[in-house]
Amino acid sequence: MNKTLRVSKHEFARMVKSKGFIIVTLLFPILAFLILGGYQLIRRIGAEDTTPKVVSIGYVDEAGGFDSTDEAGEINLVRYESSEQATEAMLAGDIDEYFIIPPDYVSSGVVKRFTLNRELEIPGVTIRAVRNFLLDNMFEGQVSNELLERAKSPVGFNSTRLDRSGQVSTEQGGLLGVFLIPYLFGLLFWVAVLMGSSTLLEGLSEEKENRVMEILISSVSAKQLFIGKIVGLGAAGLLQIVFWFVSARFIAGIASASIGGMFTDLEIPTRLIAFGIVYFVLGYLLFAILFSIIGAVVPTYREGQQLTFLLMPLGIIPLALTPFFAEHPGHPLTYVLTFFPISAPVTSMIRIGGGSISSWELALAIVILVMSTTALLFVGARIFRTFLLMYGKRPTIKEIFRSLRQS
Repeated sequence: MNKTLRVSKHEFARMVKSKGFIIVTLLFPILAFLILGGYQLIRRIGAEDTTPKVVSIGYVDEAGGFDSTDEAGEINLVRYESSEQATEAMLAGDIDEYFIIPPDYVSSGVVKRFTLNRELEIPGVTIRAVRNFLLDNMFEGQVSNELLERAKSPVGFNSTRLDRSGQVSTEQGGLLGVFLIPYLFGLLFWVAVLMGSSTLLEGLSEEKENRVMEILISSVSAKQLFIGKIVGLGAAGLLQIVFWFVSARFIAGIASASIGGMFTDLEIPTRLIAFGIVYFVLGYLLFAILFSIIGAVVPTYREGQQLTFLLMPLGIIPLALTPFFAEHPGHPLTYVLTFFPISAPVTSMIRIGGGSISSWELALAIVILVMSTTALLFVGARIFRTFLLMYGKRPTIKEIFRSLRQS
């Protein structure tokens, strides 16, 4: 146990003192503060120019009766008798664009719009101005002003999410809650797990290539070395992920207070941090054991990297499917990625952040992950002990299974 602890301390100290670990650990909060500071700077610069830009829109009334204009705010409506006049005015720069109300507008609802700009879609300010102009002219004097204003803005949704008991959930939705925060936490989680596991693989491969492993094995057993390296690097990764989670909660409070808007109610749930630590420990152990097995059986670090690339998509796929998990929590693919051990940590973290995972799914995913990690630890220790000092060639799958049966 003392030797295992010494190996753990050595690996932990080597990891936390490395420049790469320090840079990656501090990079997230530094970037977040730079973004917040840049936003505040841009907002102050933008606040200096408060004069709204007036958009001049021309129109041609071929239907008749559309002549009442309420010129206010950012829109200035200008009437023309023909499309030729409106075109000349637009080419001269007197108006920004114009539209034609055809004779059959009331029955067709189609308005012809002309502009010099190349656009992906019609600007919202133009849509609102034309809509309000048409409503004003069609219903003026026929309905009350209150009813007319309601027709211009018929609905404003105030959406509240309830939990399974019917009570108001503490984790509401929105773009931040459903997509951005879960994606960010899943990404940070994957970076931390991958960094620790890759460092473990790199260290094992270098020690094998430089024949340092022979000296280490003469001082400690393969099992002590195996467990010590995993625990030491895991402790460094846990320190990193805790620092990131605590920083995220602190930064969320600053963003909520200083930026406002969609960030007003931004909050990192305590459950996300708690389960994040649990899943990091289990996820790291799983990947660390897999990477240790790869490091033990491959003769060079380059070959080990090639094998680890096979595991990368299973961590990246859940990140790409973040919106899918929020919209389809009961889809078979969501269940598969939640319960499959290799993809379970990142998928579960994303779904916890979005509030789209139930308690029984969490419990089952953790149980499966614990059982898988335990079984892999048992098998991995045997493979590690058998092939650690094998040089020159990579054992075949058949040789690995034969060694497991004989050990």
